[in-house]
Amino acid sequence: MRTALVIGTGLIGTSAALALTQRGVTVHLADRDPEQVRTAAALGAGTDEAPDGPVDLAIVAAPPALVADVLADVMGRGAARGYIDVASVKGGPRRELEARGLDLPAYIGTHPMSGREKSGPLAATGDLFEGRPWVLTPTRDTDTEVLNLALELVSHCRAVPVVMDADAHDRAVALVSHMPHLVSSMVAARLEHAEEAAVRLCGQGIRDVTRIAASDPRMWIDILSANPGPVADLLTDVAADLEETVRALRALQSSDEDKRRAGGTGIAEVLRRGNAGQVRVPGKHGSAPRVYETVTVLIDDQPGQLARIFADAGRAGVNIEDVRIEHATGQQAGLMQLMVEPKAAPVLTAALRERGWALRQ
Repeated sequence: MRTALVIGTGLIGTSAALALTQRGVTVHLADRDPEQVRTAAALGAGTDEAPDGPVDLAIVAAPPALVADVLADVMGRGAARGYIDVASVKGGPRRELEARGLDLPAYIGTHPMSGREKSGPLAATGDLFEGRPWVLTPTRDTDTEVLNLALELVSHCRAVPVVMDADAHDRAVALVSHMPHLVSSMVAARLEHAEEAAVRLCGQGIRDVTRIAASDPRMWIDILSANPGPVADLLTDVAADLEETVRALRALQSSDEDKRRAGGTGIAEVLRRGNAGQVRVPGKHGSAPRVYETVTVLIDDQPGQLARIFADAGRAGVNIEDVRIEHATGQQAGLMQLMVEPKAAPVLTAALRERGWALRQ
């Protein structure tokens, strides 16, 4: 691939353009908002000048509701040898294109499974997709050349290609992305009018659960409008679980011992199922999840603290597998949780204590 046209210079489009530009591809940028194009170009994502002729690959990074319109336009103009979109829903856009009678061998739907709570070109980064799954949904009619162009894009972005059926993809993202986002938003909504004294008690747990609720509502309306059925089906199941859980909790309030016992059993079953589902979430680099030991360090909120800890861990020959920071309420301090292999935990603990760090059990 030598040339590309990126249509839509938001977070995903600009990030893809940055990755391609960094690997020597000439990228042309287009967007209905000229200011966004200028911003993306200023960031080094490409040029705002139109290409002289057909490019190798046109990448449509528009909201799902607009994908079919944009693709129909650029395909009708013969703007590229191959065409892809990066929308988070795949079945609907393809059916719209088929209904318009377009010739689709030159098109393949794709979806990079990566993003941020922030949107727009200023949030973009050339390594946004590194190590992340990038779904491709070819059909029997897809040209091999177009599939290869899409795979080359994924390679340039250092993502991991995953081939799926379009409708299977939509059901999957409803489960692992769309439904969780709504649940996160519903939990966060409980905080909107909560008493300030209660909100001040927020810890890492509530931050983890509500983090994705900070995303742009307009973007999520577009996404959910394109995949409402599978998401509604999953929320129906969640609602049934909630009803059972409420009944179990009410039973725990009963003065009847048998009802309390049944309520405890019901709550235990919900928690057990949660454990069973959580362990299926892939670990680092998409591998099977692993159990790590946690070493907790008290740190001051000062420049250089994190760098010092990582440097001290490196000197001890310990690889930090994951990290989490819980900030103390009302204090310029926090707890840094370092996840390491179980056999490395005693080594790291001894090394950090030797270097003067305060550890917590």
